[in-house]
Amino acid sequence: MAQFYVNQNQQSSGEHEVHMEGCDFMPFEKNLLELGGHSSCSSAIEKARETFDNVNGCRHCAPDCHTS
Repeated sequence: MAQFYVNQNQQSSGEHEVHMEGCDFMPFEKNLLELGGHSSCSSAIEKARETFDNVNGCRHCAPDCHTS
């Protein structure tokens, strides 16, 4: 299982981006909310949506969940 995090700061598009641990584009640690271990980015996205309405996967580390 991979560890996932969501950026608590919105992107310019208004989305909160979900990252997998080790991503080269991971935000500063103070801006991260831990989502826990997940077998896929889709379950991490679901977890992030419990906190934020507008969520998207990182195009680099979670491309299967990147929608825009």
